[in-house]
Amino acid sequence: MAQQHLDPTDPTARAVTGDALAGYLRGQATEFLRALRLHRETGGGQNGMEESVDAARALRHSARRISGSLHTFRPLLDADWSEAMRPELAWLSGTLALEHACAARLERLLLALHRLSGSAAFPAQSAASAVGGRVTGAGRGVPASASGRGTGPAAPSTATAERGNLTVGAAKAGALLERQLTLARTRAHSTALQALGSSRFHAVADKVAVLASEVPLTPAAGGADLRPLAAAAGERLNDAVAGLPLVTAGHPYNAEALIHGLSPDPAPHPQDGPWHQVRLLLRLHRYAGEVLHGDDPPLDVRLLAAGQALNLHRDASEAAAAAASAARTPRIAPATAYALGVLHADQRHEVEAARFAFQQSWQKRTVGTP
Repeated sequence: MAQQHLDPTDPTARAVTGDALAGYLRGQATEFLRALRLHRETGGGQNGMEESVDAARALRHSARRISGSLHTFRPLLDADWSEAMRPELAWLSGTLALEHACAARLERLLLALHRLSGSAAFPAQSAASAVGGRVTGAGRGVPASASGRGTGPAAPSTATAERGNLTVGAAKAGALLERQLTLARTRAHSTALQALGSSRFHAVADKVAVLASEVPLTPAAGGADLRPLAAAAGERLNDAVAGLPLVTAGHPYNAEALIHGLSPDPAPHPQDGPWHQVRLLLRLHRYAGEVLHGDDPPLDVRLLAAGQALNLHRDASEAAAAAASAARTPRIAPATAYALGVLHADQRHEVEAARFAFQQSWQKRTVGTP
């Protein structure tokens, strides 16, 4: 018989008590310690690179789940311990995420440059090899034959000339992005290694090790029902989504948002912040569902699609910011700056596409249960 999933808003459903929260936190703490052991065994460096990356990812995932659960169910946990633990876990997961973010951003931008320009080669072979094999059939690029040089006595059209300028600048733009983001990735890798060897991290690891066997619940947590707190996480998510311009995002092409998004202002785009906040609240909502349902969480395809759209939104907005930052590099060639400007605009279009995808998926449901 299929398991009946619990609805935190249904007063007749069986209560989920603090024992479920304790079991979930112990399980995530165990996953954290297992990932830490794997990371140490692989050296956390170039040897066993794939295993090391997997271990760092597992550390991030378990740290986020512990931190998110401490936030959602904090009335049932020792207040001093919980408030001291949450920022440390957030620091750790954020530090470990930087290296992966730099690598993914570089790959995304180089693929977009290839798609936009039709250029088949970048000077930096390491970057090209990182995305090799996946640029074929990217889908929205103009064929490489559109080089902008013209094939007849007539002057090239404006569009052809612009394509030629983009092709000329794309290679240098790609090389510039690789230099900047590879440097950022190297620094992030060093920062992560330093963090994992610091006394601050060892203090966190010690607390997680204790959590694997002993969860500091309040005396009343044993008989308390987790469902109202989980439902409150869903309500916070719904309230945050209600503040988004979903009517505007429901149009495939949002010219007004793009005008603001293409501003040369180096500050983060003000419209992006609320969407990033919804992404974080959606994650907390999902973690609350994991606590309630244990090893058999319900699969919500619509909610999954909404989360994927928000992840794409985050990736595109950060990639656009990286392109804009590279375009502000002093003394770059006009063709390079032009290519970076087109790349920035392309990623802001991706931001709007992600908002549209979120709107389409979200309107199909209203969050009531994790």
